[in-house]
Amino acid sequence: MLNQKHWLGKPRGSESDTAPNAGSLEIGGRNYHTDEWTNAPTNILSAVPRRLHLHADHPISITRQIIESRFPSPIYKHHNTLFPVVTVGQNFDSLGFPADHPGRSRTDTYYINKTTVLRTHTSAHQADTFRANESEGYTISADVYRRDAIDRSHYPIFHQMEGARMWDRRKAPRRNVAHAIWEDLDRLPKHNLEVEDPNPTIHPERNPLQAVHHSAEEVEAIAAHLKRSLEGVVVEIFSRAREAAAAAGDMNVDGEEPLKVRWIEAYFPFTTPSWELEVFWQGDWLELLGCGVVKQDLLINAGVPDQVGWAFGVGLERVAMLLFSIPDIRLFWSQDSRFLSQFSSNPSTDIRRFVPFSKYPACYKDVSFWLRSSSNSAGGGLRSNAQDFHENDVMEIVRDVGGDLVEDVKLVDDFTHPKTSRKSFCYRINYRSLERTMRNEEANELHQKIREQLVDKLGVELR
Repeated sequence: MLNQKHWLGKPRGSESDTAPNAGSLEIGGRNYHTDEWTNAPTNILSAVPRRLHLHADHPISITRQIIESRFPSPIYKHHNTLFPVVTVGQNFDSLGFPADHPGRSRTDTYYINKTTVLRTHTSAHQADTFRANESEGYTISADVYRRDAIDRSHYPIFHQMEGARMWDRRKAPRRNVAHAIWEDLDRLPKHNLEVEDPNPTIHPERNPLQAVHHSAEEVEAIAAHLKRSLEGVVVEIFSRAREAAAAAGDMNVDGEEPLKVRWIEAYFPFTTPSWELEVFWQGDWLELLGCGVVKQDLLINAGVPDQVGWAFGVGLERVAMLLFSIPDIRLFWSQDSRFLSQFSSNPSTDIRRFVPFSKYPACYKDVSFWLRSSSNSAGGGLRSNAQDFHENDVMEIVRDVGGDLVEDVKLVDDFTHPKTSRKSFCYRINYRSLERTMRNEEANELHQKIREQLVDKLGVELR
């Protein structure tokens, strides 16, 4: 997708710069002009062609296929190759994100230019998919991009799957869409999960009905179909996870409690009523996914006003880490055969838990700095005065320089001077390779570059 000849000059795990603001970028054979909003760095753009969710024997792809198996064709069409560069309108406006939503900020989102971004969620394609109206249901799986923290469970590129199921009032017998949905529900596979669902489907304050567009009867039917469908996904995923844990000697399946799930009222900008689904797994409740009844305004704006239905979204890394017992999200990006050879997408092959091939020592180094007291713009177009400072800017600099050689970054101290009110921060950076032992000299070299970049791009004063 990305023009590799142009962008792959610097390998992952080494220093890389923000994509140059020299007029244009070529991504996947498409040209985009750059401007003062451009903040997508080379190390992020160089990963665009990887598309881990399409590599047959990769755990992300295997997880995708397992979930897709619960949403069969022809009712569901699976979209897995949608282009990652989208407009601000697709990513935010079409979903009703307010103009001041923090997700629109350059501290959270990778901008190609003022009107174009790397998608931050698969829902950027939701309105277009509704508008195309090619099937009654669909799933979308894709790589998504967000500036984020650095630790074992966060990465600036990750993979989401979302799905939806629609019914057309015009096609329902006697236009009774609720009855049609209940009939479809009766055709879904049943399960023996223990389900906790103590709250009413509709609550006027916590989980309101879209009263202008839906009847209570319709929403009860939609919610029931949604919940049965996603409970089936839990059965598929966690039955395999239990078998894998038992095969590894980590669980006695016969002595385990039955699988349990619970539905929690939630809020999402493009569904109502909405819920989160949690699963009781190895002694703890785990949040698995979010879902709800699609807001009718989205369907009206997409040109399908007579349709009603549900949608869900799930992070594939979250599920894959659980399913394969993968301890560090960076491993998904490893090209080490010791990692990749452990997995197979052959449906006759049982899920196998990841077997660590080594544990290399950590190397901790601290960096402390004062924020500027003025509000002038800092060197890289970023600002580091107390009002405008954002931790993601620090994370992005560390990631640009250290790449996957940094395991995590933690704020260990912050201080406000009692007289000048200047703020100081101290971050602890953990350098650890997944594939080899790092020399202290190598970590020192990276750390010095990070210190220099903090001064150059944020204008901080090192301590």
